[in-house]
Amino acid sequence: MDAAMVDRLSAGEGWALLQSLPPYDEGESLHLQGRLREAGFAPDLVAAAMTQSRLRARGADKFGDFAAGMLFTPDGLEQASRLAIAARHAHRYAAAGVRDVYDLGCGLGADAMAFAGLDLTVHAVDADDTTARVAAVNLRHWPSARVTHGLAEDVRLPHGEGRRHLGLWLDPARRVTGVADITGRTKRVFSLDAISPSWSQVLAFAEQVPATGAKLSPAFPHGSVPRGAEAQWTSWHGEVLECAVWWGPLVATVGRTAAVCTESSTSVVTEADAADGSGQPGLTSVAELGEWLYEPDRAVIRAGLTGALVAAVDGAELAAGVGYVTSARSRELPWARRFRVDEAMPLSTKRLARWLRDHGHDRVTIKKRGVTLDADLLRRQLKMTGRGKGGSEATLVLTRIGGSQVALVVTPA
Repeated sequence: MDAAMVDRLSAGEGWALLQSLPPYDEGESLHLQGRLREAGFAPDLVAAAMTQSRLRARGADKFGDFAAGMLFTPDGLEQASRLAIAARHAHRYAAAGVRDVYDLGCGLGADAMAFAGLDLTVHAVDADDTTARVAAVNLRHWPSARVTHGLAEDVRLPHGEGRRHLGLWLDPARRVTGVADITGRTKRVFSLDAISPSWSQVLAFAEQVPATGAKLSPAFPHGSVPRGAEAQWTSWHGEVLECAVWWGPLVATVGRTAAVCTESSTSVVTEADAADGSGQPGLTSVAELGEWLYEPDRAVIRAGLTGALVAAVDGAELAAGVGYVTSARSRELPWARRFRVDEAMPLSTKRLARWLRDHGHDRVTIKKRGVTLDADLLRRQLKMTGRGKGGSEATLVLTRIGGSQVALVVTPA
């Protein structure tokens, strides 16, 4: 979709067509497109409207009811902040006394919508003209939000008194425009120097404006966390979405933190929580396993805060870096899953298959960390096809203890 098509879809005939479409149904899409063309709509407008209908259906997961009145691009939807997470970003700025936010690299406008929803004045900028026009459509209901097309590096920020209540939010582009992967999607980049604006430019912005935040990849390296800043890895129902770095008055806790989010709750884990459990040696053998096995949320693992789980359950990590923690204590935690250990053995296909057969299991769920093993291949070797024959399902955890690969049979608690 180009800028001209955004203009056609956002007004007059195009908008009326888009709003008249029924809920998206992949099985009916070709038939509906034919009917719309027969009704006199231009084929390119019909194709664009159907694409928007499909993207709106996907976007409802991130944006709820707002999606029905928005425009999207495929890459933009994939990279856009989930509205619930964008609201958490916005509340940081409001709590810090920020009144004006420059959203540099605004994408589809998800974060800008959250800022504007808290009555902050928003100056949204995007380097791609089509994306900027899409963002302008999505922000049309907020008079305090303005969208412009341009580079973050070229934005002229207020000086003097105008900077007193100023905040910056940067979402550097992590895809290379015009360079596609084998699926036809724009290619993702991973180096901090390859994002746009680059990490060094983000740091320069943070020096100019104390209230600066930046949305980065979950792969953000721990060693790059700036002194005095907060780097928070955030998950939504177990999926790690981002690492946001915060400076100045936006910092809640200096250092690495993890936010574990659902619709109903948010739990934050900090370096202080992990202090008593970090750096402890792992187990040397399966004989040291406790009755319970814990798996921290992925955001906790990404933030390098598994020590918080070790401390919380008075346990031990099975091996350095695997994330799994064992303990004799049973404790419910909102940011970790708990399993009862039923059996532990060295990872041997024959031995494991015999144990599963003797205990009436004909299906397995396989979880693994710290081992290089193909789960599907193991399932075939165990003759566990996933097609139950009246038996039960076992949960297997494949990991390391004392330098050796082990298989644990566990039951979710």
